[in-house]
Amino acid sequence: MDTSELIEIISRDEDSKHQFKANITNADQIATEMVAFCNSGGGRIFIGVDNYGSISGLTREDIGRINQLISNSSNNNMNPPINPITENITMTNGIVTVVTILDGISKPYMDKLGAIWVKNGSDKRRISSREEMQRMFQASGIIHADETPANGISVSDIDLEYFSDFFERVLGEKLDEQKNSLSVLLENMNLSKDGTLNIAGALLFSKSPHYRLPAYVAKGICYEDDNIHVDRYIESIEANGKLADIYYSCLSFIMRHIPQIQDEQGVNSIGRPVVPKIVFEELLANAFIHRDYFISAPVRIFVFSNRIEIISPGHLPNNLTVQNIVNGNSNIRNPIIASFATRILPYRGLGNGIRRALKAYSDIEFIDDREGNLFKAVIKID
Repeated sequence: MDTSELIEIISRDEDSKHQFKANITNADQIATEMVAFCNSGGGRIFIGVDNYGSISGLTREDIGRINQLISNSSNNNMNPPINPITENITMTNGIVTVVTILDGISKPYMDKLGAIWVKNGSDKRRISSREEMQRMFQASGIIHADETPANGISVSDIDLEYFSDFFERVLGEKLDEQKNSLSVLLENMNLSKDGTLNIAGALLFSKSPHYRLPAYVAKGICYEDDNIHVDRYIESIEANGKLADIYYSCLSFIMRHIPQIQDEQGVNSIGRPVVPKIVFEELLANAFIHRDYFISAPVRIFVFSNRIEIISPGHLPNNLTVQNIVNGNSNIRNPIIASFATRILPYRGLGNGIRRALKAYSDIEFIDDREGNLFKAVIKID
């Protein structure tokens, strides 16, 4: 970094990527700053710059002490340890030490007391809610939402007829001819533990999962024009039940309201939708299979005269970007649901669903809203 770049950054003041410190003397305090950056995409700490953006500068004696403090803090005062990069920039008022902390690959990072910190604008905050901690552990691959227990939903809540049909169709064996009990079979299939279904088992095979998991449904509304109205709409739905039931209810809802075009067909023909059905098959599968089940919110569908919006809870996981998924990259957030979905939904599980949708219809915008913690697909209609 040269002096002009440093001056430009300082002139923009602190933000979630840049923190100013006139000096540092406390290993615990600098550790919490580094923890927050590691958990929030990385950033830089500028030591020798006060909170008002004035360069106070450091002496050469300060430099040696600060580098040792940073080294000790990054190794002994946070877990897991990291390797920050330091760079000394000579200014007219003294030296500024720039500490670069990369986005962590072993989240969540904690201070020595086990507290998890994240950036909150130019400041930081401690994570205290269970839901946010779960999402952090999910990002690190330590846990997955679909394997967490669906408390209150037991093996006795399985839709036996539905599960038996699936078992015979997929495995080629009859359920009632198995030597193991239903409880053992479900546990072996990673759908339950100790008689309690996990989120995947409940959503895939229980009779009425929405009674105990009311947030894991879908809500849709169709408006007459391109705006949201409080008390005027064409149709609204709340789709609940098993995951397959929700999926097909939503697909049917969208297809009911898609404009049809005749092309060269006669006026008595049904016509064809302006957006191919496969587009919604792929995007709905993506919304239900890859949504964040640690977030208590439904999938939402808005049908307007000029667009359709499919909104799923949870932004793209880890460092995945919109460009990544357009190129066919994927990061499976719910591996159990994904593994069964290939046998239940029109889902192939190869990471190419977005590409297939775009190939069939190119006018789709994808929005990864990290602040709002949601992912939106906007299908535009001419």
